[in-house]
Amino acid sequence: MPITEHVADITDNWHILGHAWAVEMLRQHVARGTTRHAYLITGPPGVGRGTLALRFAQALNCTQPPEPGVPCLTCRDCLQIEKGQHADLSILEADTEGGALKIDRVRELRHNLALKPYQSRHRIVIFRRFHEATEEASNALLKTLEEAPSYAILILTADSPEALLPTIVSRCEVLRLQPVPLDMLEAFLKENGGTADEARLLAHVSAGSPGRAMRLKGDPAALAFRNAKLTELQALLPATRAQRFAYADKLGRDKVGMRRVLELWTSFWRDVLIRSGGASTPIANIDRQHEIESLARRLDLSAARRVVTDLDRARTQLEANVNARLLAEVLLLGWPR
Repeated sequence: MPITEHVADITDNWHILGHAWAVEMLRQHVARGTTRHAYLITGPPGVGRGTLALRFAQALNCTQPPEPGVPCLTCRDCLQIEKGQHADLSILEADTEGGALKIDRVRELRHNLALKPYQSRHRIVIFRRFHEATEEASNALLKTLEEAPSYAILILTADSPEALLPTIVSRCEVLRLQPVPLDMLEAFLKENGGTADEARLLAHVSAGSPGRAMRLKGDPAALAFRNAKLTELQALLPATRAQRFAYADKLGRDKVGMRRVLELWTSFWRDVLIRSGGASTPIANIDRQHEIESLARRLDLSAARRVVTDLDRARTQLEANVNARLLAEVLLLGWPR
């Protein structure tokens, strides 16, 4: 998610929202010539790990840096890297998000790394969402890390280090990105055309992930879907068993849609859990605050936790290809009325 507008909290010289400590560390590595051969950037989707990887690649190969370790973002190399079209940059990822990065892609990369850079100081490889790599691909990368030439720099992004082989993590400089502070993200969204109410909602719903917030901002249909499914959740609470069975039958017919619904419901019930426990943590669904607090007053902490646990289990089971309709029935019948 390239950021071009100015916000007081943007790390200006790399044009990244937040993560100033990570930018400064990488800038120092470039400026001092102390770069490692491999980096692992982790954090929730949309938090900025992909943008940080690209900016680092630009800083490494920029031909007109305004100061050491700072990419100009306007030279030929910077522009080509931004578009993913640089001769010395390779970007590897699964064909689809949630898919699998397979071993043949990593093997092909090893062959390419044997070639010296065409036009820059470094050959750079960015592995996006490496937690999606197969076991065979992970083992192939491990061998690549052990044998990478001095001019090569490998940058992995993933949800968390725990999702990767410990032997891969141990060979990388690890940067754990955290969600951007909500007030910082809210200010950024307002400066990029959002109303105060919209900016506040998107900052909370995205849980501090700039990429997710911007995607939602540009996708009214996704926001409408969210609103509809949270409204249906409210209607299900007083519903009869027959009505819940009917809804479960409809929900289970579309696994892709069901995944989205379960994710939204999990977010809502986690807010209920937060309020039930009296925690000061900000809730995600601030536009549903009245409904959340009403439920929290009527449910004890264990009941709210049980619903969240059931939803987490259902999402895992759905990925394991269990019968979606039966899964939805069991889930909804376990909800409080």
